[in-house]
Amino acid sequence: MHKLDIRSEQPSDADWVEHLHQLCFGPGRFARAAFRIRERFGVDDRLSFVAEHEGVAVANVKMSPINLSGMNGYLLGPLVTDPHRRRLGAGRLLTMHVTQKALEQASCKFVLLVGDRAYYEPLGFQPISPQKIDFPAPVDPMRVLAVVKSAKVKKGLTGPISFWSGDN
Repeated sequence: MHKLDIRSEQPSDADWVEHLHQLCFGPGRFARAAFRIRERFGVDDRLSFVAEHEGVAVANVKMSPINLSGMNGYLLGPLVTDPHRRRLGAGRLLTMHVTQKALEQASCKFVLLVGDRAYYEPLGFQPISPQKIDFPAPVDPMRVLAVVKSAKVKKGLTGPISFWSGDN
């Protein structure tokens, strides 16, 4: 197994992270639902992490605080890994780490994402009824997944995505 470490994203990472997003997602990244949500609702800097392999940054994850039907949660994304350093497990490690940190907050009821089921389901994410959620851009309904604190929360993930309610 490769040695991976997780650290908080720092301001000095900004250029590297932007370059990585450009490399992995290209100009189409600006039309993606996750980008539009992040643009509108911001990012919780406490939940922005970098994975390093032997001291070299290889992956990054961010979380946007959101609210659905009066319940606070996070949109995970983007998760991005250096294409030359994939298969180290950095993306999975970051996903598990950031999801755990988010759900440790009493006011966070869910972590939502739009992604590949085969990748995220083994990490605890489950499909939800995406037709009930109003995303700011088109999403593939088969790619809407969440980790929730309860079945009641899962049923309540409906309506427009809005701002985190109360203290963050």
